[in-house]
Amino acid sequence: MAESEKKIKTGWEGRFYEDFEVGDVYRSRFGRTVTEADNTLFTHLTLNTNPLHFDARYTERTKWGKILVNSTFTLALITGMSVSDVSENAMANLGWEEIKLPNPVFLGDTLYCETEVLAKRESKSYPEAGIIRVRSRGINQDGQVVINFTRSIMVYKRGNSPKKDLFPEVEVGS
Repeated sequence: MAESEKKIKTGWEGRFYEDFEVGDVYRSRFGRTVTEADNTLFTHLTLNTNPLHFDARYTERTKWGKILVNSTFTLALITGMSVSDVSENAMANLGWEEIKLPNPVFLGDTLYCETEVLAKRESKSYPEAGIIRVRSRGINQDGQVVINFTRSIMVYKRGNSPKKDLFPEVEVGS
């Protein structure tokens, strides 16, 4: 079959500004089990020296009795888990607010993300984008909320994303 005759089916490309409706709720497609390697690497990459995140002997003497996962890793993970649903077509993250950590995360916990669209509006500065505000919750395997935050994101409108027509055309005869 010649290249020009192929019927190309595009994969998931994320939501654009027009796709969001206030009240929509998106649940992450996958859960993610937090490993010791995740926590150790993130803790050391960010120069976090609190022994709660890497010293098992120390943590045995604390209220928790075991290593706690670095809370900024939890924020990064839950934000990342929401990208395919809310910010894959972001022009920019504008901010995080109201970050709450109601329950701890421990090594071996599996986290899930649920995100609700709270508001949307046209951008006054960038006509090719709009602004959405969402609330994301990280939920562990036991149904406990471990993180809750709001985030504002500038999202491209359909047809304005830099990834439009990004896939290269195959050379004739290749």
